[in-house]
Amino acid sequence: MAGGSRDRDPLVVGRVVGDVVDGFVRTTGIKVSYGARTVSNGCELKPSMVWHQPRVDVGGSDMRTFYTLAMVDPDAPSPSDPNLREYLHWLVTDIPGTTGAAFGQEVMCYESPRPTMGIHRFVFVLFQQLGRQTVYAPGWRQNFNTRDFAELYNLGAPVAAVYFNCQREAGSGGRRSSYA
Repeated sequence: MAGGSRDRDPLVVGRVVGDVVDGFVRTTGIKVSYGARTVSNGCELKPSMVWHQPRVDVGGSDMRTFYTLAMVDPDAPSPSDPNLREYLHWLVTDIPGTTGAAFGQEVMCYESPRPTMGIHRFVFVLFQQLGRQTVYAPGWRQNFNTRDFAELYNLGAPVAAVYFNCQREAGSGGRRSSYA
């Protein structure tokens, strides 16, 4: 984050920095797409648009560098009472640089966002790994902590992050939440 632009950084404004990660400098590109829709910080996506796992393209300098991608919801089960913060929706490790999540090891399968109350932030955080096969799945999805996870596996600060907002679609019939 360049000096002066920190207060306008969408990750700061959206409280991703603070609630999920500490401040960091983006050093690697990440592109998250649901069909033809590319995720940009703070954009609104409906649950029906994010039902299937996204395509995630990772930058980096070469295929000998590996990355871990975590997708979390810091607003589970509701933004006013996020007592399951953070809820882990997806975890992919060993993603070779210059490729995408499809080339990595999915250690926690994608669980589509199904918020029932309020507007939820869904955050994709990318870390550079120290080496291949050095990161493993946690035993649970609820109360995941991105900072603790990064510390446990010596991942350091994130190298990229992006998030979108999502809320229950009107008339969706109150489908049961995955957080119950």
